[in-house]
Amino acid sequence: MKATIYHNPKCSTSRTALEIIRAKGIEPTVIDYLKTPLTKAELKALIAKLGVTAKDVVRWKEKDIVVEAGINEDSSEAKLLEAMAKYPILVNRPIVVTEKGAKLARPSEAVGEIL
Repeated sequence: MKATIYHNPKCSTSRTALEIIRAKGIEPTVIDYLKTPLTKAELKALIAKLGVTAKDVVRWKEKDIVVEAGINEDSSEAKLLEAMAKYPILVNRPIVVTEKGAKLARPSEAVGEIL
């Protein structure tokens, strides 16, 4: 099975999801999205795979960055995508994609649903 994880190595949830994937004998493509930010188009496609809205993928805990980006929960999809492209720390993680689907693996054990 092929898998891709949009990963932040500083995040314990992301590290645990990566461990779960590897424990299943899968070596995923690891994308450190803070070092290699996603474009608006890539984010839009990834969010579509998840079957959610951009609002569901924003990491609202990053309050200072949310304010700096000028977004809130009523912001348009386009504005949220723009903010996440400009400030990749606003992308909630980890996101895992396999041929079975895509999942925001929070909690990390949720990754098992698509492995």
